[in-house]
Amino acid sequence: MSKFTEALERGKQADGRQSAPAKEQVAPVDFGAQARAWLNDVAVAALEAAKAEVAEDVTVDVDTEPLRQDEALAPTVRFQIYRNAEVQAPAGRTFTISVAVSGEVSVSAPGVVAESVGNIADMSDERFRSFIAKQIEAAAKGS
Repeated sequence: MSKFTEALERGKQADGRQSAPAKEQVAPVDFGAQARAWLNDVAVAALEAAKAEVAEDVTVDVDTEPLRQDEALAPTVRFQIYRNAEVQAPAGRTFTISVAVSGEVSVSAPGVVAESVGNIADMSDERFRSFIAKQIEAAAKGS
């Protein structure tokens, strides 16, 4: 019986040693702050760069008002892309960039299936820039 008791105690001590470091290593992550950082550093920066590049032919309007709401758990950014010839009555779609709790970032618009454009864990803007390029091209063609 004493061997069983000793083995049980060793098991409890081993469990305690294994779980203690894990508790210390886990730091709380502020999802809203990460989402806002991705939207600012990747999305808004890419939109502003695109806006400067295509200013002669296409207008890119960025609305970061929802992003400024610090209390929002999952902030969003809205933007429109339309040809300059349509400035009086812009017919462009309003796109919404949103961040899911999983960290996946997607862009959607009324009548358009949401498209995944990145993840807040990855600060690369390649997928998002490619999405913007497609939308600018479509707006320039008038479609």
